[in-house]
Amino acid sequence: MNKLTQQQKLDQSLSLTPAQIQAIKMLELTGLELEARIERELEENPALEENDEAPQQEGSDDESTSSDSDDQDWELGEYATEDDIPDYKLRELQERQSVREEIPFAAGAPSLDEYLMDQLALVTPLEGTRREIARYIIGNIDDDGYLTRSVEEIDDDLLFKAGLSVTPEEIAELIRLVKTLDPAGIGARDLRESLLLQIERLPATPLHREAQRMIEHHYEDFVNKRFDRLCAALGVSEERLSELYAFISHLSPKPAGGYGDDSEGRFMHITPDFIVTERDGELLISLVGERDLPPLRLSPTYLALLEQHKDQRDGSRQSREAMTFLRHKVEQARWFIDAIHQREETLRKTMTAIVEHQRAFFLTGEVSALRPMILKDIAEATGLDISTISRVSNSKSVQTDYGVYMLKFFFGEGILNDEGESVSTREVREALAELIAGEDKRQPLSDEQLTQLLAARGYPIARRTVAKYREQLRLPVARLRREL
Repeated sequence: MNKLTQQQKLDQSLSLTPAQIQAIKMLELTGLELEARIERELEENPALEENDEAPQQEGSDDESTSSDSDDQDWELGEYATEDDIPDYKLRELQERQSVREEIPFAAGAPSLDEYLMDQLALVTPLEGTRREIARYIIGNIDDDGYLTRSVEEIDDDLLFKAGLSVTPEEIAELIRLVKTLDPAGIGARDLRESLLLQIERLPATPLHREAQRMIEHHYEDFVNKRFDRLCAALGVSEERLSELYAFISHLSPKPAGGYGDDSEGRFMHITPDFIVTERDGELLISLVGERDLPPLRLSPTYLALLEQHKDQRDGSRQSREAMTFLRHKVEQARWFIDAIHQREETLRKTMTAIVEHQRAFFLTGEVSALRPMILKDIAEATGLDISTISRVSNSKSVQTDYGVYMLKFFFGEGILNDEGESVSTREVREALAELIAGEDKRQPLSDEQLTQLLAARGYPIARRTVAKYREQLRLPVARLRREL
């Protein structure tokens, strides 16, 4: 006989309200994405409308750092008329506006797929099955320009995924055609073949022929810089071998070049979310694009309808449904407006805290001026959650007087130097890169030597840490950095 038992269980879980979910989603949007999101919400929710009667927004007077996109409004608010505004103030505001207007956008460009298909159509007539095969081959070329899938794998894919029965010879023929297209080296299986394809496009000079022979027959020795073996195999001097390496170094390891077949590559949004400028020792922070956003409000018409239905409820199903619809739309509009305000407040707080923490960098642009800073530091300074700071830093960028940076650039742990001061690990990596850049390439510095040199500069770190930073900088070991 089965027994029924009751059991109590204590469980913790995090439940987010619709308003909190709305705010999180808003926080991750860029300025342009937010503008599009507002337009869509205005179209879909009749309880939300633009507030044409709203005055220009005013910044708060209690900000310690001049910040947000409303800086012009509150600065001019001190003066009764435009005639009262000092000339220097007008010039300053005009300069700041010109900085905003000069923010660059990347131009749209055809994708790699489109570029290659257009070329292929000029080389040979492509119709029906041949066109589908070519499109599939080109679609399998990766972002660097390599086609790593074999003829057999492509054949299987075409049969099972596209229902196309073709011969390996047809596939191989179209792959050979793709390899004749621009940019040179496109469609190669690996770096070795790409370099050979690029050399084949060049005039047949003695230097080019020797480079081709080295890549084709002595690739492993070439990659591992076994200079003595290469000189003996090719019958050349060290000076000639140095010329061959210099020539090959000018070939592209990524034949796709600046092309990309993803949407981000076709049209990249590079507008920063903030602008930080220095004026007479003061750092001014602006939110880009916030001034262009339409002021929003709850529709007075919908609010009146809601009140009307409250007063005239007759208990019928139709009345309840109408009341539910009106209340839902009004609440949705209210959540949306609150989420936008919360987004703006969160961005202001976060950027202000980052600028205050990294003030020396924003004034000088020197990487060595960066202070160690982690998400927790900014969370404590703003009173916001660490996950919120993470979302802002991962998706937002800032234009400074020294370039455009993702906010995550300013975060990094630190180490203690030999004077007991905390310095950013980014500063240590910069010092490491400088040492390697200035080394004698005939006798490159080992990780142990780099460790000693960094310690002499005041950065006492272990050899394994040096190796880790070197790998983060994508710099090879000493043996592979050696040159003739």
